Amino acid sequence: MLELTLAEAAYEGVRVMQPARYQIALDRISVRFGGVLALDDVSLEVRSGERIAFIGANGSGKSTLLRVLHGLQPVSTGHVERRAALTQAMLFQRPAMLRLSAAANVALGLWLAGVPRSQRRLRVAEALERVGLGAEAQRAARALSGGQQQRLALARALALRPEQLLLDEPTASLDPSAKREIEALIAALFVGGGPTLLFASHNLGQVKRLATRVVYLEHGRVVADLGVNEFFAEGGAALPPAARLFLKGELPW
Repeated sequence: MLELTLAEAAYEGVRVMQPARYQIALDRISVRFGGVLALDDVSLEVRSGERIAFIGANGSGKSTLLRVLHGLQPVSTGHVERRAALTQAMLFQRPAMLRLSAAANVALGLWLAGVPRSQRRLRVAEALERVGLGAEAQRAARALSGGQQQRLALARALALRPEQLLLDEPTASLDPSAKREIEALIAALFVGGGPTLLFASHNLGQVKRLATRVVYLEHGRVVADLGVNEFFAEGGAALPPAARLFLKGELPW
């Protein structure tokens, strides 16, 4: 799936805020997949410029929550409020690469987002240079290494110049060197500003380095929502018991 700009979600349960206090606000939302309750009574507010990490064991609802925030997943109950004309882009753990060149992969995303043709070439070049793939512009995207493909997916997202960047385990399937490269590129986005960042990660070191706020989920519920320093202070002494065990690596991923 391409990283596409989203102005308004087209499903019930979404309200557009204008003027907006937050970029997105979730009001007691739940998501069901048949008999499975993936998210349960979640309320959350996302302010401009925040860097929020979503953590928790496998099946805790992190990916589903990101998809709700991006407008890809309808809610079963509750309401999603989003600021009018909010632009977003999402980077997946295993992004799809089209049978095109690296440059064409980025350009197609811009075309789908309605960016004028006169602007596309420059924005493609800028995005590829930003992630260190300028020299690979004409290579087939599917011939790139795993780390290069993830960098290309990041370029595809950044070319849209989103106000919000959502990342779902963006380094989980990469080798250590590629993980460091992707994390460094993400960190560089926030030198002097940058978009709002919402990301799911199992890498607690990465969370400490990139996040300003940590949301811990358990069985689809938000059980802790704290500043990053407070969350990790004294080994999570202020956290619920399950969250403390998670930090110690004593809960399954």
